[in-house]
Amino acid sequence: MSKPVALITGASRGLGAELAKALSLTHHIIAVSRTIGALEALDDQIKARGGSSTLAPIDLTDENAIAQLCRSIFDRWGKVKLWAHTAIHAAPLGPVITMDLKDWEKSVTNNVTALAKLIPLVSPLLEEDSKAIFFEDNTTMKKFSSVYGATKAAQIHIVKTWQDECKSIGPQIYILQPNPMPTAIRARFYPGEDRQKLQSIDLEAKRLVSMLEL
Repeated sequence: MSKPVALITGASRGLGAELAKALSLTHHIIAVSRTIGALEALDDQIKARGGSSTLAPIDLTDENAIAQLCRSIFDRWGKVKLWAHTAIHAAPLGPVITMDLKDWEKSVTNNVTALAKLIPLVSPLLEEDSKAIFFEDNTTMKKFSSVYGATKAAQIHIVKTWQDECKSIGPQIYILQPNPMPTAIRARFYPGEDRQKLQSIDLEAKRLVSMLEL
């Protein structure tokens, strides 16, 4: 296969899906998500653009599934030129004094522990000039976002540490700040917001891809 490989974790909807479509013009997409139906719909859209994809309907909290996926990628393609991680769990908003421990544990598992499993397994697939892309969220500093904000901040701290460690040896680690988009998560955080004033997800994905100098 002549196209380089782009691994998108959290590809079934929102920014992940739009990044997969935008990158499919230049890359073969490996789309990872738990939602099989959404992945199949994404595959149809990528094919309609003349691109190609491989679907991986796995749970990113399952270390064995991640390991098997990475081994399969190595056996078939050898290396990954780009990894974009958009998978996130957004717990319900609420005051700190009402934090639910189940929401906390699920958020830690999906937003922090999953990344701690992913990086050691994906990194051997990345070359010196490969790119790994992660996304900040300014919502993390808002009131009522204690669970989501704390776990998102932990995720970004891990990435920043890895970024510092890779400066002279690669891969290239990017932490990007998307503009506000009409995603399902944002609708939960800002239920009364005028979504027509937000940047469309597809255009924002294209803008972010343009920043990567592929």
